[in-house]
Amino acid sequence: MLDMPTKTVAEEDTRTMSETPTLAGTNKPALLGVEEAKSMSLKQMTDLFKTHLNPGQYHFMKLLGFHKVKIERAEGMYYIDDKGRKILDFFGGFGSLAFGHNHPRILKARKQFQDENRHEIAMAFLSQYASALAHNLATISPGNLNMVFLGSSGSEAMEAAIKVAEQAQGPQRSKVLYAENSFHGKTKGVLSLTDSPLYRSEFNLVNNVAKVPFGNIDAIRTALNNDPEIGIICLETIQGGGGIIQAPVEFWQQLRALCDEKNVLWIADEVQCGLGRSGRFYAFEHAGVVPDVTALAKSLGGGKCAMAAMITTTEIYMKAYGKPANAMIHAAATFGGIGEACITSIEGLNILYDEDLIGNAARSGDYMLQELNRLKEKYPKIIKDVRGQGLMIGLELQDFSQTLPFAIKPAVSLLDAKLKGSLSGFIGAALLRDHDVLVAFTEYNRNVIRLEPPLIAEKQHVDQFIAALDSVLGEGVVKIVTKFLKSQVS
Repeated sequence: MLDMPTKTVAEEDTRTMSETPTLAGTNKPALLGVEEAKSMSLKQMTDLFKTHLNPGQYHFMKLLGFHKVKIERAEGMYYIDDKGRKILDFFGGFGSLAFGHNHPRILKARKQFQDENRHEIAMAFLSQYASALAHNLATISPGNLNMVFLGSSGSEAMEAAIKVAEQAQGPQRSKVLYAENSFHGKTKGVLSLTDSPLYRSEFNLVNNVAKVPFGNIDAIRTALNNDPEIGIICLETIQGGGGIIQAPVEFWQQLRALCDEKNVLWIADEVQCGLGRSGRFYAFEHAGVVPDVTALAKSLGGGKCAMAAMITTTEIYMKAYGKPANAMIHAAATFGGIGEACITSIEGLNILYDEDLIGNAARSGDYMLQELNRLKEKYPKIIKDVRGQGLMIGLELQDFSQTLPFAIKPAVSLLDAKLKGSLSGFIGAALLRDHDVLVAFTEYNRNVIRLEPPLIAEKQHVDQFIAALDSVLGEGVVKIVTKFLKSQVS
């Protein structure tokens, strides 16, 4: 049992004074070691999470039953808990696990890198690993997308995308158009383009932005005609947090033509939908068009590290940062292009093609959509819509009142707004509790269950998920809710 006493203010003061560096060294605080961390009980994990991380988030984890699980390891499509229970991962870390958990080739590449004592941070020197990764991303990217900025997160890549576009357009064309129900990150710059009152809170954000409905070319044309300061438009190719929302192919083609006509730079946010998830490397490739700037993250790290990239054209990059006087305005950050992260991404990109994971995403995605639509026909009072592309799929449930007997629908319908997301939560909790399947949800339309399994998912994994979902829905809403309530007191 770990001994983790709480410290009083007086004890803190004494500790600080006693541990002031001296010639003899510094006293070591009561730190936990790696093996102690590994051996923690659920209670100990809970206490530390609530004390030092996010007690409010724990409330939601407890509602869904996630707080009862201690994961020991992960392999391929599965998490494995401390009791040996295998949990099928159809959450996929919001699209961060294209290669599954602990892909053996990625582990091997990282171990070799470590065994050879290769360099990680090479800011003073050229990095062969960052250079090779940038080359690979430029080679994969269509059109003239060939200049790369490497970072650590989707937010960082999108910040770089907005900055390169704004720098290239100049202060007279710096206004950014974004879409309703968008999600581009939580750092303050891109938070200004994230359409969420919750995430925006009361932060003071940048004001050179304007909003239009997603996928509405007429609204975009009107905005551009009415405001000559708009020089940038930033859109997710597939809206993830919005509920897995797509625009038709024609929209993207019209957008490309309109941006060319108006000299507007189009930024395609592919942080979640990119890297093969849609059945093409970039989701915008389905429309046969190329943006001016794009961004990748999540699965670019191979499920083992944080890696992100902004990719743009040489013309735009050189206009923004091409001279010695402005080359360092947005140069690499300390951990941008760190060695082991780069070789992880290099190996991952090779695996993507060697194992035809992009093709598999298309095939497995088509099969899952087919099976989900079959369940939609079987349970029309529960499933409202099925949509998506590749292995980025949204399962939208009916409002709670629509799933209930006719006699009580009118009364419950008054509460639908407050109950939004409850049914998806009940079903998600049942899938984990009774069928060892993990799913995710979406930020804006909380009635949507988000399905983003690793791109290694095969027919048997889809069948396992579909069988579990069928079993849960087959119990009916009343029993689903009853079992959920019982689980909360057990």
